[in-house]
Amino acid sequence: MSLRKWFDKERWVDIGAPKSGGGFEECGRKSTKDSKRAYPKCVPAKKAASMTVAQRKSAVSRKRAKPQGVGGKPTNVKTFAANGGFMVKYHKGCGKVMPNRRKQTRYS
Repeated sequence: MSLRKWFDKERWVDIGAPKSGGGFEECGRKSTKDSKRAYPKCVPAKKAASMTVAQRKSAVSRKRAKPQGVGGKPTNVKTFAANGGFMVKYHKGCGKVMPNRRKQTRYS
Protein backbone atom coordinates (compact mmCIF):
# COMPACT_ATOMS: atom_id res chain seq x y z
CA MET A 1 0.00 0.00 0.00
CA SER A 2 1.39 3.36 -0.95
CA LEU A 3 1.77 6.14 1.60
CA ARG A 4 -0.75 8.31 -0.24
CA LYS A 5 -3.42 5.60 -0.05
CA TRP A 6 -2.65 5.06 3.63
CA PHE A 7 -3.07 8.76 4.43
CA ASP A 8 -6.26 8.97 2.33
CA LYS A 9 -7.96 6.30 4.46
CA GLU A 10 -8.40 8.79 7.31
CA ARG A 11 -8.31 12.56 7.60
CA TRP A 12 -5.11 13.63 9.39
CA VAL A 13 -4.92 16.93 11.26
CA ASP A 14 -2.21 18.97 12.99
CA ILE A 15 -3.13 19.14 16.69
CA GLY A 16 -0.61 21.96 17.15
CA ALA A 17 -2.63 24.26 14.87
CA PRO A 18 -6.20 24.69 16.15
CA LYS A 19 -8.65 26.74 14.10
CA SER A 20 -10.43 29.65 15.76
CA GLY A 21 -13.91 28.25 14.99
CA GLY A 22 -13.05 24.73 16.17
CA GLY A 23 -11.23 21.83 14.59
CA PHE A 24 -7.65 21.73 13.36
CA GLU A 25 -5.62 22.61 10.29
CA GLU A 26 -4.83 19.84 7.81
CA CYS A 27 -1.63 17.94 8.43
CA GLY A 28 1.60 19.02 6.76
CA ARG A 29 3.15 22.14 5.30
CA LYS A 30 3.95 23.16 1.74
CA SER A 31 7.48 24.34 2.49
CA THR A 32 9.55 24.26 5.64
CA LYS A 33 11.63 27.32 4.75
CA ASP A 34 8.78 29.64 3.80
CA SER A 35 6.32 28.46 6.45
CA LYS A 36 5.56 30.45 9.59
CA ARG A 37 3.81 27.44 11.15
CA ALA A 38 5.72 25.41 13.73
CA TYR A 39 6.53 21.76 13.12
CA PRO A 40 3.27 19.77 12.90
CA LYS A 41 2.17 16.95 15.22
CA CYS A 42 -0.22 14.94 13.08
CA VAL A 43 -2.86 12.50 14.28
CA PRO A 44 -6.08 11.12 12.77
CA ALA A 45 -9.04 13.49 13.20
CA LYS A 46 -10.95 10.93 15.30
CA LYS A 47 -8.08 10.65 17.77
CA ALA A 48 -7.67 14.45 17.93
CA ALA A 49 -11.35 14.85 18.79
CA SER A 50 -11.10 12.37 21.65
CA MET A 51 -7.98 13.97 23.20
CA THR A 52 -8.14 16.52 26.01
CA VAL A 53 -6.48 19.92 25.72
CA ALA A 54 -3.71 18.82 28.12
CA GLN A 55 -3.02 15.65 26.11
CA ARG A 56 -2.76 17.64 22.88
CA LYS A 57 -0.46 20.22 24.49
CA SER A 58 1.77 17.48 25.93
CA ALA A 59 2.09 15.65 22.61
CA VAL A 60 2.89 18.84 20.68
CA SER A 61 5.49 20.04 23.21
CA ARG A 62 7.25 16.65 23.27
CA LYS A 63 7.36 16.58 19.47
CA ARG A 64 8.72 20.12 19.15
CA ALA A 65 11.30 19.61 21.92
CA LYS A 66 13.19 17.05 19.82
CA PRO A 67 15.38 17.98 16.84
CA GLN A 68 13.40 17.58 13.62
CA GLY A 69 14.48 15.76 10.49
CA VAL A 70 17.69 14.23 11.85
CA GLY A 71 19.29 12.13 9.14
CA GLY A 72 16.53 13.03 6.69
CA LYS A 73 13.96 11.06 8.67
CA PRO A 74 10.87 12.45 10.41
CA THR A 75 10.88 12.72 14.20
CA ASN A 76 8.21 10.59 15.85
CA VAL A 77 6.97 10.72 19.43
CA LYS A 78 4.18 8.78 21.11
CA THR A 79 0.88 10.60 21.12
CA PHE A 80 0.10 9.49 24.67
CA ALA A 81 2.87 9.28 27.28
CA ALA A 82 1.24 8.50 30.62
CA ASN A 83 3.39 6.58 33.11
CA GLY A 84 6.48 6.26 30.93
CA GLY A 85 4.61 5.62 27.69
CA PHE A 86 2.07 3.16 29.07
CA MET A 87 -1.61 3.93 29.14
CA VAL A 88 -3.27 3.19 32.47
CA LYS A 89 -6.59 1.41 32.49
CA TYR A 90 -8.63 0.49 35.52
CA HIS A 91 -10.31 -2.89 35.78
CA LYS A 92 -13.17 -3.71 38.11
CA GLY A 93 -12.52 -5.63 41.30
CA CYS A 94 -9.70 -7.76 42.60
CA GLY A 95 -11.92 -10.67 43.53
CA LYS A 96 -14.60 -11.39 46.07
CA VAL A 97 -12.70 -9.91 49.03
CA MET A 98 -12.69 -6.31 47.80
CA PRO A 99 -15.30 -5.97 45.02
CA ASN A 100 -15.18 -2.14 45.01
CA ARG A 101 -11.41 -1.87 44.74
CA ARG A 102 -10.03 -1.11 41.30
CA LYS A 103 -6.59 -2.24 40.30
CA GLN A 104 -4.31 -0.61 37.76
CA THR A 105 -3.03 -2.59 34.82
CA ARG A 106 -0.46 -1.46 32.30
CA TYR A 107 -0.65 -2.09 28.61
CA SER A 108 0.84 -0.45 25.56
